[in-house]
Amino acid sequence: MGRVGARLADLLRKQLCGIGAALFVVALVLVGPLERWEYLWFDQLFELRGARPPTAPIVIVTIDESSFQELSLQWPFPRALHGQLIDRIRADRPLVIGLDIIFDSDSMFVPKDDEALGAAVARAGNVVLGLAGAQDDQPLISVGGKVLGAKREVSNMPLPVIRKGAAAVAPLTVVPDPDSHVRRIPVRVPVPDPVKGYEWLLAFDAQLHRQVSAAGLATRPLPDAEEVLVNFRGGPRTFQRVPYYRVVRGETPGLFRAKIVLIGSTSEVQHDVFATAFARGGDMPGVEIHANALETLIRGDPIREVPKPLSIVLAVVAALAGSALVVRLHALRALVVTVVLFVVGFLLAYAGFLLADVWMRGVACTFALVLGYGATVVENFVHAQLYKRRLSPFFSPDVLRALVRARDEQSLGPRRRVATVLFSDIRGFTSISERLQPEQVEEMLGEYLTEMTQIVFKHRGSVDKYMGDGIMALYNAPFEDPEHALNAIRTGLEFQERAFAVSARWQEKLGVSIRIGVGINTGEMLVGTLGSRQRFEYTALGDNVNLASRLESATKDHGASIIISEYTYEHVKGRFPIRELGDVTVKGRSRPVKIYGVVPASVRQHPRAALQALATLTALGEGRVCRVRTVDIGEGGLALAGVPPEWEVGCKIQIRLEGGGLPRRIVAEGTIVSRRGEAASVQFTSLDEDSAPVVADYVARGREATPEHRD
Repeated sequence: MGRVGARLADLLRKQLCGIGAALFVVALVLVGPLERWEYLWFDQLFELRGARPPTAPIVIVTIDESSFQELSLQWPFPRALHGQLIDRIRADRPLVIGLDIIFDSDSMFVPKDDEALGAAVARAGNVVLGLAGAQDDQPLISVGGKVLGAKREVSNMPLPVIRKGAAAVAPLTVVPDPDSHVRRIPVRVPVPDPVKGYEWLLAFDAQLHRQVSAAGLATRPLPDAEEVLVNFRGGPRTFQRVPYYRVVRGETPGLFRAKIVLIGSTSEVQHDVFATAFARGGDMPGVEIHANALETLIRGDPIREVPKPLSIVLAVVAALAGSALVVRLHALRALVVTVVLFVVGFLLAYAGFLLADVWMRGVACTFALVLGYGATVVENFVHAQLYKRRLSPFFSPDVLRALVRARDEQSLGPRRRVATVLFSDIRGFTSISERLQPEQVEEMLGEYLTEMTQIVFKHRGSVDKYMGDGIMALYNAPFEDPEHALNAIRTGLEFQERAFAVSARWQEKLGVSIRIGVGINTGEMLVGTLGSRQRFEYTALGDNVNLASRLESATKDHGASIIISEYTYEHVKGRFPIRELGDVTVKGRSRPVKIYGVVPASVRQHPRAALQALATLTALGEGRVCRVRTVDIGEGGLALAGVPPEWEVGCKIQIRLEGGGLPRRIVAEGTIVSRRGEAASVQFTSLDEDSAPVVADYVARGREATPEHRD
């Protein structure tokens, strides 16, 4: 359970920004700021889908500016004229006639005006009249500027004389959304009733649906809901229109046969216009909205909205997905996948709307995805900078990048592992420091430690710490390195080479020279970040670490610049020129430890003589062959020029060379122990029995005295 709990805790930590983004988006959805953008997305889907031709037989008789001019009348028209209009339409035997006009007060014309309209309604027998609801506020008293009173809802029913012969009376309620756009229409509306309190009536469009169904038109059943989202067919003039005046004059014989006839105002002067998905400027007449609503009910294809709880769940998933992508793939690749997810989500939402009339709230999901991604990227960037600042003293840039990508701080926690530890120290640095000014010492150390640190990093090591002029380096940590012991020795060899170059500069500039000692040991130790909350180090602890430190000190007593333990020797046996130094009992250990010296190519213990000859190199066990030039030779090895770059340090080779004053061919085996450019130093591991005296004689004769060779 502990391991599972730790993994869950680590997962939660990495997903913290995604969780925060999800909670933030949920709050926005519940409070409502995103709803306006969701509505805009809804409208945009209609625009992307485009207009569709209506299929229901609906004709709109428009009360428009042309009718005002042609009839020389202002609004309201005489109700007897409305009666004539209904009679003209009735003659064509329409399915139903719907009046989007309120007749809740007496006519301003002759007393029999209302009776004429009522008679025409009764003669038609299939007229649906509209009623409007209103809220009547009745303030009773004002206290401290706050009005207290009662609110009462009233219904503006058509006059009894008009409605008594109607097929039905239904509410004309159209309630815009908070952004003043009309997107939905009611199916059932509560209407105040003096006896029942409230009575649920079918809304105007639902009542028309009932009438045409009873008249024989094929329709889908009314939805069992209080309201539906209108599946708008298009903008204004999508449905067939005919002006009021033409019908009254009898210019449209047969036009309304088996049709649904809606009568209403299309004049902006009467302010019965609204904004819709296809009319964002607010110029869609109310009567045409009813036509779209009735078409939707007849076809049974209202826009189906994905439930809000499901939209919230999808937004949460999107936020977590955006965050998880950054954690798993990192910023750039995660951005590509995030864009792909956005495109796929957009296409799915559009396809759902286009093919299935389903509205998926996409703004919350998109915002959650972007916020989850963006917040995690920012958090990762800040974390990476802090992480790099804390770990940069210990690890190479490559290792540091890998650690930052992994974001697995647990991998740096203390744990037992087999590793190789290296200690190096400048010989006699205390006496050197006494001869120089502090500023000069600081300059020397800065240059020296910088170059040595680069070498450690080059060979996949990490710098544990600086101890004045000393360096402690770790190998096989924090990442596995199967050649950790080899890389530690390669580091020590290059330390020696670089020390000569640094020493030459210091000798010329400050009059001092340096030599360094290196101790290396391999074994199990506790490796990881150790320390307090205020300060920590990535280090190693254990007896094997102490042994490496003691070996570095022992280099002074054994005349070797690099000493390795028997445990390290087991990992590198046969890979480097190594000589056994015997057993040594170090402080803190009762059992002697066998130690070995690694002789760097830059430290020449044998006389050398210049040699200009050709040599053939063969890589043992590989079969690679190359031709190079010799520079000088000694009984312990030789210097070469023109060595191809693929012949690396540590490569075991066979050497055949002749010419250049040699009396016979020399055959030897050796190891490349250092390289600089095309130059390389080779340490002999064996000389042919006939070749050894030839080399000794050549060097002894001293054809040319050769100073200590420096790569």
